[in-house]
Amino acid sequence: MVRAASAVKQKVGTLLPFLEALGLSTLVVTVAEIGDKTQLLAIVLAARFRAPWLVLAGILAATLVNHALAAVVGAAAAELLGGAWFRWAVGLGFLLMAGWALVPDQGATEVKSRGSVFWTSTFAFFLVEMGDKTQVATALLAAKHQQVISVTLGTTLGMMLANAPAVWLGERITRLVPLRWVRVGAAALFAALGLLVLPFGLALEGASAS
Repeated sequence: MVRAASAVKQKVGTLLPFLEALGLSTLVVTVAEIGDKTQLLAIVLAARFRAPWLVLAGILAATLVNHALAAVVGAAAAELLGGAWFRWAVGLGFLLMAGWALVPDQGATEVKSRGSVFWTSTFAFFLVEMGDKTQVATALLAAKHQQVISVTLGTTLGMMLANAPAVWLGERITRLVPLRWVRVGAAALFAALGLLVLPFGLALEGASAS
């Protein structure tokens, strides 16, 4: 009985960090992606090809690969570097992301269709997502949680939650959602994460250790 209870407690202790990273990653990227240039690209692709399921499949494939790479880099950096100064670097990275989130995107460039809808969508979305704030956020979230799978799944889910309506509704979604307040909300989320990792988070960690 004691062993069973101990095993359950161990599983719950392992599952909670996974779920925390998954939920936070989903929330952060869903909010950050609204009005982002990759969402505008999703609208362009949907309008150009009029094959929403294939466009969404391409977005899913591109995001999984792109964000998995970012998560691996972020988690590896956290494991190799570590230390309080790296926590400061991650925290400052989130604060910089907060400022970046307030800057409106200029929009996606025109996509020239070559090959199938799926491969064109995958290739275009992968390229535009490189260096985008949602990819950088994925690396920072993986560095914070050191959870590659849950962060990748969460950020990918967030991208799909933001882009699926864009593919189906087109430009109407950018008129329905007040992008200014979405940017403010995304900036607030990134700023809160930065403050948690910086002195406030370090202080809590020290208090719990003592």
